Amino acid sequence: MRILTLVLFLWPVILPAQDIEVDVELFLAVDVSRSMNRDELELQRQGYSQALMDADVLAAIKDGPLGRIAVTYVEWAGDQAQRIVVPWQILATTQDAQNIAETIAARKSPAMRRTSISGALAYAMESFEHNGFTGLRRVIDVSGDGPNNQGPPVTQLRDAAVARGFVINGLPLMTVDLLSEFWGIPDLDIYYENCVIGGPGAFVVPVLSWNEFPAAIKRKLILEVSALPPHVRQAQFAVPSPYDCLVGEKMREANRTYFEIP
Repeated sequence: MRILTLVLFLWPVILPAQDIEVDVELFLAVDVSRSMNRDELELQRQGYSQALMDADVLAAIKDGPLGRIAVTYVEWAGDQAQRIVVPWQILATTQDAQNIAETIAARKSPAMRRTSISGALAYAMESFEHNGFTGLRRVIDVSGDGPNNQGPPVTQLRDAAVARGFVINGLPLMTVDLLSEFWGIPDLDIYYENCVIGGPGAFVVPVLSWNEFPAAIKRKLILEVSALPPHVRQAQFAVPSPYDCLVGEKMREANRTYFEIP
């Protein structure tokens, strides 16, 4: 009887905390590899900050069944190079958006080495496991300016994420400068379509110039939050040509002398 009384007394303490239900768990994976200069990193931070506070984005969040999402903002580069800027938290109100946006805008961390989309995907999947939220959808949102050149093949992690029920969307940054001409590929959007994105309704929003970036982020967030179809594709009658998803790894080997520079 004493044991039963003790268990009943401790019951509220030993019960595990319940996850908070949200419409979407959104992992923002933001490329900060060295192929992006200081000005581009700042434009990227400001673009995300502005988009998260946009009235249309907030309206899309409020229109969801629960009217709230969970979000985290993580910078990534190499296979073991990930940096949490905004830990998992609720985004439901204007104040929530302002707090998150200010945290992102205040970040002035330098770029990191390498480009490992596969590393970012592996880190993202692990991050969802104990984030304190349960979403109707789990979305990994990857922005980047080049193909995977370190870590496991990106298709391996893409397929693993899709098998676990994640949706992966892409924001390929196809802006042109000296570094992008050296480390980038001209069809990065096609690379993302074939090698990176996956899951029901997955889509790509290419960015061709930094002037387009804020609008592209806004559009992508609205699509992700509302789960609207991004566009209608014309039916393809021909089988698409195979795409080499190891193009980044092959570029690394061809430019190993430069790749190994600290």
